[in-house]
Amino acid sequence: MSGVFTKFAVTSMVMWMAPVVIMYGFYYQVFPGVSQMSPSARTLASGFLAVISVNLVIGLFIFMAMKETPHQEPQPDPTFLANAKASINQPAFSQVSDDSKGKGKVE
Repeated sequence: MSGVFTKFAVTSMVMWMAPVVIMYGFYYQVFPGVSQMSPSARTLASGFLAVISVNLVIGLFIFMAMKETPHQEPQPDPTFLANAKASINQPAFSQVSDDSKGKGKVE
C-alpha cells in the first residue's frame, strides 16, 4: 500500500514542478532558441508546454495505476449463487382459490 502513496506523491510533485521548470526556463531563456522568440510567443509556448507536461504526468499516473491492478474475472457472491440455484429447483406454480368476497387468494 505504501507503493501507491509513494507513486502518488512523486507524480504530484512532478505535476507541480514540471510546469514551473518549463515556465522558469522560458522566462530566463535557459532553453536553446528561446532568446530569438518574441516575449508573447515565449509566454504562449511556455504556457502550452506547461499544460502539456501536466497532462503527460496525469496520463503516466493513470498508466501506472492500470498496470498495478490485478486482472481477474469478477466472481459472483456464493450466497447469492446458492439462493439462485435453490430458487430454480423450487416449483414455480401456485394454486389460486376463491374466498367468499370474490377475490383470489394465493395459497
